[in-house]
Amino acid sequence: MSEYFYYTTPDHPLAEPLVTQLTAEYDRRYGAYFGETADKEMNRYPAALFAPPEGNFLLLLRDGFPIAGGAFKRFDAETAELKRIWTDENHRRQGLARRVVAELEQQAFRQGYSRLYLTTGFRQPEARDLYLDAGYTPLFDVAADPEIYGALPFEKFLVNPPPGYVPTLVTPTEGGWKAARERQLAEHR
Repeated sequence: MSEYFYYTTPDHPLAEPLVTQLTAEYDRRYGAYFGETADKEMNRYPAALFAPPEGNFLLLLRDGFPIAGGAFKRFDAETAELKRIWTDENHRRQGLARRVVAELEQQAFRQGYSRLYLTTGFRQPEARDLYLDAGYTPLFDVAADPEIYGALPFEKFLVNPPPGYVPTLVTPTEGGWKAARERQLAEHR
């Protein structure tokens, strides 16, 4: 059995089965909860955003077949945003997503990023647990009902954080996760 990471693009034919599964999973878990279809979300970002020098997309192949994958794109000059971490539904519970995340972390660092940011949906507790176990800092109250946030934001520094840095936890009354993250980044520039 041969396994290796293959760097490519989200529109490569090898990526299609994973992208299709992820889209179907979003539809099953969320439907139109966020006011749009999963297909629209999956096509929100052009493939070029997940290409070097500012992004990357990888597949974990086993004997030439995709079993997991993920990507990152530029969030800001120091931060890459992880996207589309996914494991084939027939290959779960093998630590593959953790391997994908670790490889993406290393590649983001090689491409000059010092911090990672991501969000996962409130109906994806296994993804939330993956990021917590991988050392990501939740930017939300983990004891609160996750549905009040919609998207659950996390961050992880690949180098030491700036002196005095304190993560800003988002709350719905602060305008949600996106507004809080923009404020946080502006404070530390």
